[in-house]
Amino acid sequence: MKRILRYTGIGLLGLLGVALLAATAVYGTSEYRLRKTYDLPVSAVALSGDPEVIARGRHLMVTRGCVDCHGENLGGVTIMDDPIVGRISGTNLTRGAGGVAGGYTDESWVTAIRHGLRPDGKPLLFMPSHEFYPLSDEDVGALVAYIKSAPAVDNEVPEHRVGPLARVLLLAGQMDLIPAELIDHEAPRPAGPPAGVTAEYGAYLATGCVGCHGHTYSGGRIPGTPPSFPAVSNITPDSETGIGEWTEADFFRSMREGVRPDGSALDPFMPVQNTRQMTDDELRAIWLYLRTLEPKPEGNR
Repeated sequence: MKRILRYTGIGLLGLLGVALLAATAVYGTSEYRLRKTYDLPVSAVALSGDPEVIARGRHLMVTRGCVDCHGENLGGVTIMDDPIVGRISGTNLTRGAGGVAGGYTDESWVTAIRHGLRPDGKPLLFMPSHEFYPLSDEDVGALVAYIKSAPAVDNEVPEHRVGPLARVLLLAGQMDLIPAELIDHEAPRPAGPPAGVTAEYGAYLATGCVGCHGHTYSGGRIPGTPPSFPAVSNITPDSETGIGEWTEADFFRSMREGVRPDGSALDPFMPVQNTRQMTDDELRAIWLYLRTLEPKPEGNR
């Protein structure tokens, strides 16, 4: 009996040692990537204080979902605080106490938006710059102009905290924790398509949907979210689980009123408060683009 207990104890100690080694490897590898410094040429775009440009920036902030993380007043909010996953906070972008504006130049704002990097070259966490990288110079300039025009807000937002599950998912390629890693920073700047009711412009607008609906737009569960978070809808033309049977009117109603064709409500995380502010032409362009997608069953993110 004593021999069995001794071997059992040795086995448990061995397993504990393996677990500690694995945890150390996960922490060390993820921490290296979280602290990596990127050395990129400083980029700039033309800025303007024209009220129409600032209004355009405000429109982009809302319809692209920036206010969901940074708040309506750009003072920042905490989006999630989970002991296993971590804490996700949207930065206070203003000049107020707790804000970062004082440490950002015009070029720093562009680098943050397009490349997901802080002024010191380290990556911004959870900042979906891979969705903003394709934005035209005009739209990036409008965003920066609006940010710089925002009144100061005094708000100390808690810093990000990366939990163990987020680190594992990062290493497994299941969580876009460091969007800077997803961007080809040396690629030539893509030219933004002209605004209009076209599938091409719809594709440009729909990059803002990738964060939730996935790169294939087929939805499903978002890796790393708590169990309380619902699965995201499939917005490909799949006739079984997607929007294959929807009409353009159905799509407009979902984006403006937050309901499906049968009258049921979309899940509460769908930012209808943002999408309802899109223009008719923007919604029609997105609808045209979604109709060109390959139909996929739900969850093939």
